[in-house]
Formats: sequence, structure tokens, C-alpha cells
Amino acid sequence: MWTGRIRVGPSPRRKVETPARPRILFLCTGNSCRSQMAEGWARELLEEQVEPYSAGIETHGLNPHAVAVMAEAGVDISGHTSKTMSSLAGIRFDLVITVCGHADKNCPVFPGNTRVMHVGFDDPPALAGDEQDPLKRLSHYRRVRGEIRSFIATLPDLFPPA
Repeated sequence: MWTGRIRVGPSPRRKVETPARPRILFLCTGNSCRSQMAEGWARELLEEQVEPYSAGIETHGLNPHAVAVMAEAGVDISGHTSKTMSSLAGIRFDLVITVCGHADKNCPVFPGNTRVMHVGFDDPPALAGDEQDPLKRLSHYRRVRGEIRSFIATLPDLFPPA
């Protein structure tokens, strides 16, 4: 189950005034699973409404199980790459969403009116652990995939219509 809170910036119920599509960064530890799924869902569900990105505090490579469960849902993230914040230097974000506790604790400071929001999701690789049964292993990824999708569907409420 995901949990969330606003760390800085205006109330999440207050609309953010932006002239163009809002740029949203999904930040996690390794940019391998949760942030990649969030970026994929944002591109799929909110293609015309937001400009989504993802990055990690460090890079761990794209998780093949995350790629597989997103493909099951019709979302192709196989072309994504695991990247750090430094690869996105120069991009001004309207909203940064940390999707794990480590990223929340280590989130860099962003200039201007960038809002930082923490919405924590369980870590599928940690939940799967050494599980040998592929169905049980993937069940953790599928659950988190669904929780992230549900959260992404709420993002338009944070921004005014274009």
C-alpha cells in the first residue's frame, strides 16, 4: 500500500499554476523499478497533461520484472534507462515525487517553486526476496504496479486544466 505526504510547497489540494505541461520527476533509489513504473504510467495515462521523467539517487539498471509486469498491462518501458539526477541537470521540474523512503531522505534541493512530495510504495524486489516461484515473485510487482497506476490517475487533480 502506498502512503504519502507533502514535504514542502503548497497544499496538495491547491492547484499549481503552470503555463505549459507540468514537468514531473519520479525519484527513487536506483531508478530501476518504482520510478520507472511511475514514469511509464504517467506517459500512458497522462500523455497530453504532464511531461514525466524518472531518475534515481544512484543507478541500478532497469528491473526486468518491472518491465514484464508493465508489458502485461500494455505499457512498454523496455526502452527506459536507469539514470541519476545529474543526467537531468538543467530541467526545471514543477513537481518531484519521491517513491521510496531512501529517495525521500536523500532528495536534493530543487530551485524555484519546485514542489517535493513523498508517496512511498513498497519495494517489489525486497518483497520478492529469494522467492523461487515466479508467480509469487511477480505478484509483488503486480500489486505495486496497480498501486502506482491508481496514484498516477490522481495527478491531474494537482494541476489546472491547460
